Amino acid sequence: MSEIVVVKMFSSEMEAGMAQQMLQGAGVKAFVSQDDAGGMEPQLQRTNGVRLLVNRADAERAQEILETLDSD
Repeated sequence: MSEIVVVKMFSSEMEAGMAQQMLQGAGVKAFVSQDDAGGMEPQLQRTNGVRLLVNRADAERAQEILETLDSD
């Protein structure tokens, strides 16, 4: 069974979704998770954050890919 880890926190679902697409385009399965009351309290994304998750085995590669986002 694979362990899921957080590779990065974002302040919005849109940012996390773009990073997720980038990872998936590179062949890394990624998932977005947030606690915003099922979308009814979107402001909670800013305070609680939006998590980008991957399998632990893919975490190092995902970090390397995401570093290109930070360098732009």
